[in-house]
Amino acid sequence: MTAHAADDKPGAPEDAALAPQDNMNPLQRLIHQRLQDQGWSYGAVARRAGLPRSTVYTLATTRNLVRPPRPATIDALAKGLGAPVSVVRIAAAESTGLHYYDRAPTGQQSQDDRERELLIASIDELSPDDRRHVAALVESLRNRASSLAHHSIGQLAGTPSCSASSS
Repeated sequence: MTAHAADDKPGAPEDAALAPQDNMNPLQRLIHQRLQDQGWSYGAVARRAGLPRSTVYTLATTRNLVRPPRPATIDALAKGLGAPVSVVRIAAAESTGLHYYDRAPTGQQSQDDRERELLIASIDELSPDDRRHVAALVESLRNRASSLAHHSIGQLAGTPSCSASSS
C-alpha cells in the first residue's frame, strides 16, 4: 500500500499509530480525538490546515515535544482540526511542560469563569475588523461602568449628580 492510500483511508495503517490516550501528551490527545471524532486522516487535517502531512503526523506522534510549535503552525493546525486556536495553543504548551494554573478544576468553574473563558477563546477566531468592534464595545462598557461608579461616589459624598442638576 502506498503512503498516499494510507493517508486518506480510515482504518489504514497510520491509525495503528493511535496509542492509548493515557500515554499521550495533551496535543496528541487533541489531534487523535479530532481524527477519531471526524473520521479524518493526518492528510485530511494537513490539507485543511495548509500544512505538510509530516508536520501533522509528527505533532500527533511525538510524545515529548521539546518546544511548542510555532504560532503559525498552531493557527493552521487549529484550522485543520476545526478547533479553537486557544485550545490548540494550551494543548501545545502543556505538551512541552508549560501548564496554566489559573483555571479552577473541572466542574468547579462559575458561570462567570465559563463566560470569561469563552470570550477569551473566541477572540482568536474573530476577524481583525470584528475584534475592533468588540474592543470598542468593551471600552464603551468599561467607560459606562466607570461613569456609573463616579456618579455613585458623587452621590455618597453629597455632590449633585449631572442628572439631578438637569432636572
